[in-house]
Amino acid sequence: MTFALPDEIVLPTHMHIIDGEKDAGGSGGSMPHIYPGNGRQTGALQLAGRTEVDAAVAAARRAAPAWRAMTGDKRRNLMLALAALIEQQAGSLALLGSIEKGEPAMNARHMPASVAQKLRYFAGWADKIQGHVVNTFGGPSHDYVAYEPYGVIGGIIPWNGPLYAAVMMMAPALAAGNCIILKAPELAPYTTLRLGELIMEAGFPAGVVNIVTGGPEVGEAIVAHHDIDKIAFIGSGPTARKVLRSAAEGLKPCCLELGGKSAVIVFADADLPDAARRGLRGAIAANGQGCVNGTRLFVQRPVYDQYLDMLAQQAAQVRVGDPFDMGTTLGPVISEAATQRILGMIETARQEGGRILSGGERLGGDFAEGYFLAPTIIADLGNKSAIARHEVFGPVLTVTPFDTEDEVITLANDTDYGLGGYIHTQSLRRAHNVAAALDAGMIQVNASGEGMAPCAPFGGMKQSGFGRMGGEAGLKEFLRVKNIWINLATPAPVA
Repeated sequence: MTFALPDEIVLPTHMHIIDGEKDAGGSGGSMPHIYPGNGRQTGALQLAGRTEVDAAVAAARRAAPAWRAMTGDKRRNLMLALAALIEQQAGSLALLGSIEKGEPAMNARHMPASVAQKLRYFAGWADKIQGHVVNTFGGPSHDYVAYEPYGVIGGIIPWNGPLYAAVMMMAPALAAGNCIILKAPELAPYTTLRLGELIMEAGFPAGVVNIVTGGPEVGEAIVAHHDIDKIAFIGSGPTARKVLRSAAEGLKPCCLELGGKSAVIVFADADLPDAARRGLRGAIAANGQGCVNGTRLFVQRPVYDQYLDMLAQQAAQVRVGDPFDMGTTLGPVISEAATQRILGMIETARQEGGRILSGGERLGGDFAEGYFLAPTIIADLGNKSAIARHEVFGPVLTVTPFDTEDEVITLANDTDYGLGGYIHTQSLRRAHNVAAALDAGMIQVNASGEGMAPCAPFGGMKQSGFGRMGGEAGLKEFLRVKNIWINLATPAPVA
C-alpha cells in the first residue's frame, strides 16, 4: 500500500515572498521535498541564496519606517484580519501541514485555530505599547522610558512545527512594530509559504514580512547580515551555537528557543490512567518531534510496575498510519536519516540494559515506503544513559523509578536542558514545591502541553535557550528600551 496524497491538495508554486511579490526562482539551487508518509517527492524546491536574502532585507529596511510609524490600531486591525483569514483557510493549512511533515490530520486540523489565537492576543498589544515616567532625583527634570521596535528581525524556524513557530515569532514582532525576514524550513516549507500569501491578502504593506525558503546557508546569511537588528531562532542547540558565534561578530542580540529533554514526574498519588495517557503524549505529539515533549518519565516506585503496564497498554492502542486518515494518531518521522538515527539510539539503549516494553523497530508492510516507527517505551534505564541525556526527536520514551521527592527533583534537573517539566500528583503542596525546584521554563501539573496559551511566556533555561515568546514577556522580546531625560532646571542668568 502507498499512502497517497489527497487530490484536493494544491502546493505553493513559489518558494519566496519578497517585497510583496511571489518569487518562484532562487539562487541557492534546488532540492526535492519528500513526503514522509511514502518517501516520494512532492515537488522541487528552488532554494534562496544570498541574493534573495539581500533583497528581502532591503525590502524590510525600506518598509520599516512606515510600519513603525503606523498607529497601533492599524497594525492591530491587520493582524486581526490575518487571524480571520487563517481560520477561513484552516482546511488547506491543515492539509499542507500533513504533507510537509507527515502530521496526522486529526492533529493538524487544530493548528490554524491555535495560531489565529496567537495573532489575536498580540494584536491586542499593538495599540497598548506605552512607556512610563521615572521619578528621578538630582534637580528638576522629566525622565521617561519609551519602548521602540528593533527595526528588522531575522527569524529562523524549524521544520517540526513551522506554522506554529512562524506565528509564535511573528505575532509579537509585528505588534511591536518590527519588519521580518523569515526563513521557511527547506524540509517543510508549505504552510509558511501559504501563511505569506495570507499576509499579502490581509493587506500588510509590501516588505513588512518577507519569506525565503532555504537551508543552513540562508540561515547563516540572515544571521550575519549587517542590516538585520535582532535574530529570533527556534531550533537545535548545535545550530544555535553557530548562530551565536555569527551574531557575536556584529554584537547582534538573539532570542533562542531550543530543544528539550523534559521530565514527566508521576507520584504515587497521581491519577494513574490519566498520567499514563498524558505520559504517552510525549511519544506521539508531533510524531514525537516536539521540543517540549515530555520524554523522560520518572515514576514513584510503589506504582512503577502498574504505570508501566498502563503505558504499554496505551501504546498498543496508538494507531500508526496514513497521516490523512482521521483515525491516525501517530504518523512518520521527517526523513530516512532521522529514522536511522532514532533506531541507532534505541539499539544503544538496548545494549545499555534498557528493557523495551513496546516498539523499538521500524514498521514494514504497508508502512515500508514511509518513515514510520512504532511508539517505543524503554524501561529501567538510568538517567545517565545516552538516550536519557540526548534529544531523540522521535516516538520514544524512557521510564525510570524513583523513591523520594528530593531524589526525583535531582534526577529531573540532572540534564543540560531546561525547557519543560510535567508533574502528576493530587497534592497541592507537592505540586508547588516540585514546580519551584525544577530548572525549566514551563512547568505543568496534571497536564501534557495544553497550557501553552498565547498569554503565557514560553522559553527555556540552560541549553534550552533564553528569551521568551508569548505573553507580555514575548512582546518585550521585540522592543528596545530607551530612556529620555529632560533637564527642567532654570538656566543660570548670564553674567
